[in-house]
Amino acid sequence: MSKAKSRALTPAELDAFGAELDALRARTVATLGERDARYIRNVVKAVRYTGVAGRGLLFLGAFVHSVLIPAWIAGVLLLALSKILENMELGHNVIHGQYDWMGDPQLNGKTYEWDIVATSENWRRTHNFRHHTYTNVRGLDDDIGYGLLRIFPEQKWHPFFLLQPIVAPVFALLFEWGVAIQDLKLGNWFKGKMSSSQLWRKFRPVGRKMGRQLFKDYVLFPALAGPFFLTVLLGNMAANLIRNVWTYVIIFCGHFTTDVETFPRDVIKNESRGHWYLRQLRGSSNISGGFGIDVLSGNLSHQIEHHFYPDIPANRYAELAPEVRDICARYGQQYNTGSLPKQFGQVAWRILRHAFPSRPRRAVPLVANG
Repeated sequence: MSKAKSRALTPAELDAFGAELDALRARTVATLGERDARYIRNVVKAVRYTGVAGRGLLFLGAFVHSVLIPAWIAGVLLLALSKILENMELGHNVIHGQYDWMGDPQLNGKTYEWDIVATSENWRRTHNFRHHTYTNVRGLDDDIGYGLLRIFPEQKWHPFFLLQPIVAPVFALLFEWGVAIQDLKLGNWFKGKMSSSQLWRKFRPVGRKMGRQLFKDYVLFPALAGPFFLTVLLGNMAANLIRNVWTYVIIFCGHFTTDVETFPRDVIKNESRGHWYLRQLRGSSNISGGFGIDVLSGNLSHQIEHHFYPDIPANRYAELAPEVRDICARYGQQYNTGSLPKQFGQVAWRILRHAFPSRPRRAVPLVANG
């Protein structure tokens, strides 16, 4: 990974930078076709088969005491794998509209509902629109710390943040629940800026989704095990916790490593296409690791490419990455990537360091003066 820091671009360079990245997008979109459709349909099959196998092994372990522990562990891991694939490589990418061009109603980004307690409708609003439009813009991107954590020195410090070394791992375990309530804006309710009736109206669809998920994982499937209800319930709970922690790790590594930047609101004033690309680049980081980490992360191991092209099928990001990296290098921009342990180590340090008061560092401007 190049250690060179990014430099400010002139307006002319920004226009050229944006034009090159737009051209790369256009060339990629023109080649979408059967192999992309086959890929996502294989992901659907993988989600289904690992889910069935995982639940089957949980039941086997419950009913056959001689294989209880090994079958239970294998069942948990396979069910967690199914949930990770569904959440990351299937749900997240389909909801972005990456496969709308196929015309398959089961893969339609506007109607797909995923296997977590959060509603896809709220996710489209908080993630697809707000986060991807205002990436790392303070006061507009709610993903900066998720209202719980101070990860950047530009965030105002409060004594509450002293607790974030404890809050952060709890948040990781309950990550799907944090995503579920993100759009409710509970802070506004606590401050009296939202009435209880307004909060209840916003909560009702979320509450219904929560109820369905809780019933499926913690009532219906455990009940099928009869007297071994608790064994299966704990297996489902473990699989959900593994999925939550993994999702948290991947998302935090893509947004909160050492060199990732945040921006003031005025950065988006009269923002050009090239300026938008540059902000996405400076607000993202990749994870190296190859095909396995790509699939398990929903290809968010290529967070830079995803922020550039959120509606292009994610299985193309690995192909796009060398060209994106080359373009960044030619314009003097750091392409932030590293191994999973390295990137998450940087995240953990941010969480620990900025739990205490800290001063903003001097940022490199996006646009050169003059």
